[in-house]
Amino acid sequence: MSAEKEKIDIRSLSLADLQKHFIQMDEKSFRAKQVYEWLWKKSCFSFEEMSNISKELRTKLNDKFVINNVQINNSQFSADKTIKNSFILHDKHLIEGVLIPTPERMTACVSSQVGCSLTCKFCATGYMERKRNLNPDEIYDQVVLIDKQARENYGIPLSNIVYMGMGEPLLNYKNVLESVEKLTSEDGLNMAAKRITVSTAGIAKMIKKLGDDGVKFNLALSLHAANDEKRNTIMPINEQNSLKALAEALKYYYAKTKNPVTYEYIIFDGFNDNIQDADELARFCRHLPCKVNIIEYNPIAFASYLNAGEDKVEAFAEHLRRHGVNTHIRRSRGKDIDAACGQLAIKDAK
Repeated sequence: MSAEKEKIDIRSLSLADLQKHFIQMDEKSFRAKQVYEWLWKKSCFSFEEMSNISKELRTKLNDKFVINNVQINNSQFSADKTIKNSFILHDKHLIEGVLIPTPERMTACVSSQVGCSLTCKFCATGYMERKRNLNPDEIYDQVVLIDKQARENYGIPLSNIVYMGMGEPLLNYKNVLESVEKLTSEDGLNMAAKRITVSTAGIAKMIKKLGDDGVKFNLALSLHAANDEKRNTIMPINEQNSLKALAEALKYYYAKTKNPVTYEYIIFDGFNDNIQDADELARFCRHLPCKVNIIEYNPIAFASYLNAGEDKVEAFAEHLRRHGVNTHIRRSRGKDIDAACGQLAIKDAK
């Protein structure tokens, strides 16, 4: 075990770093490029599978490096064809990721952290302790495994990726952006950035950084109330990232990227479901081009919130539309296996 620990995580190395190691090993640097392609273009989890590499070099690689690939621990299948996966990491931590098939798209919902440091009151992951950030390759592996699952079960490859699983992506900023680069790069999976959405609970300074970095992927903000008092109640992060600060950051982000923003809004019965709430949301939407996804609430054991009735949800959405807000109602999927929005939590994690 100690020898294994001394090995270098090969996917933590850039191509330039890998080439340096190959030169030190008296190997041609172009061999490093071949190995790099096996790792990131072909999603190879074993040196033995690298068929255009000599057996001698594969032995050298195995002695010096390790591929800390993610594995599926177990999978649950919903009546609506959603598949929830428990993934096991190299250090035995568990995370969850979901395949969401619909007639229009095949979506992977991936995690960015083991647990979460935010304490959103309606979200099961928010009641877990944050153990650590995921590495870029651990996020990448979730996509690879869920894509394989989509092809094997439904004969259709992934079309979309959402960073809406466990954790707050913008608190793992560097690794999340590196994972997107691996997914979208020609040296990686070459997926379209516009098919990727990163969702945040709202960290103003990091939203501005997204603008400075000129990201090409989509940004979604979990809003759920356009009133500071109400948002503080359900999302304590709002106390340090007020709606005014978020609006300023989002305007900055839009000015830099010209990417419209999606606001996610769960309607809780008797909490944020009246016409005054809709008016506040409509006013918040005037800051920049955006759309609103109204999301059905999925009850969890830790919280007593209830989903608003369908009539109220429809009236809320129609009020927004009358005020010129592009509004969609999203029906939850995978509720019967706790795979729906806000339900991801490793049952035995403390």
